[in-house]
Amino acid sequence: MVKRFLKSRRTGFYFAVAREGEIAVGDRIHSLSRDEGRVSVADITRLYAFERNDLAGMRRAAKVKALPDGWRDYFRGRLETAAGS
Repeated sequence: MVKRFLKSRRTGFYFAVAREGEIAVGDRIHSLSRDEGRVSVADITRLYAFERNDLAGMRRAAKVKALPDGWRDYFRGRLETAAGS
């Protein structure tokens, strides 16, 4: 299943809830912020699974504050490995 998901490159979108509550049909949902570097979920998937030599993209991804530490560490590690080559 994971391989099919990655192959499709249909990654969707992700968001976090700033304040819990109830919403109903017709209620508005507002974006409070976006990544300054414009790194998308699709970019993260592309860098992780397909374009592992895109060092510039990995540098941008490693700076995304909303990305979990494990993901940022992954990209930093890839960059360190590339620098040591």
